[in-house]
Amino acid sequence: MSLLLVLATVIVVVSVLLVAGSVVCLDRRALRELRNELRPRLRLAAPALALLAAVLVLNSLTRRAAQQLSWLIGFEITAAIYRIEGDFVATFQAFETPALTLYFSSIYVYGYVFLLVFPLLAYLALSDQRRLHELAIAYAANYGLGLVCYLLFIAYGPRNLDVAEQLMYNVYPQSRLLTSAVNTNTNVFPSLHTSLSVTAMLFAWHTREAYPRWLVMASVLGVSVVTATMYLGIHWATDVVAGTVLGTVSYLIGIRTADRWRELVTAPRLNGRLRHRFGRSREDR
Repeated sequence: MSLLLVLATVIVVVSVLLVAGSVVCLDRRALRELRNELRPRLRLAAPALALLAAVLVLNSLTRRAAQQLSWLIGFEITAAIYRIEGDFVATFQAFETPALTLYFSSIYVYGYVFLLVFPLLAYLALSDQRRLHELAIAYAANYGLGLVCYLLFIAYGPRNLDVAEQLMYNVYPQSRLLTSAVNTNTNVFPSLHTSLSVTAMLFAWHTREAYPRWLVMASVLGVSVVTATMYLGIHWATDVVAGTVLGTVSYLIGIRTADRWRELVTAPRLNGRLRHRFGRSREDR
């Protein structure tokens, strides 16, 4: 199976999940308003989404070069991680069953993408666009700080050291094409799957009044993703702890800098109507 076919499968599955999530979590009135006001809302969201896109492109373009630079300036910490936790991941895998492996593999590939993408749609459907700005900036912080960590710390995952089995590749070998295209073997500390999932869960809590059902869904998916990283032998528990810290820090960066970023980039162009749709300024809160 080619990489394009794997990507197409992910897009189809996630699209179906987005439709289902919209039916469960969004009301029809909000969707009608989103359809009628899509362009102005996208204009408001553009600065934060552009920042996120720029960070993603930077990560993609510099991945291989960053890995080479990491070997020059970084610290090899795989042995230190193993001394700290030993065979914890292998013990974790002692509970392996075909059903659990299928579930966690699906969560790692499909559920994770849905967990990250759905809030972008849900917050775009809100009349106040601040949450979308905060989320996009928090995602960008995850990737940006993650890149710095990958430059400074070189670590191989449990599956690369034969400390744990490569369970996902056993049941879903095509996923190797996808993971190798978006990551390298030494980029495990911290776990970005964990950090981004933690960020998404924190925002689900932050917006629980608007989307109470999403809080439940995001919590189940987020915990499942974090668990999957260890169950599948991809990350150490140490990576998960570090990812949790990174996700929390990125969440705080998002909610505390969204207004500053919006004012820096768009304030001269915003009219009163757009300001109202973004929400109150820091001075009004």
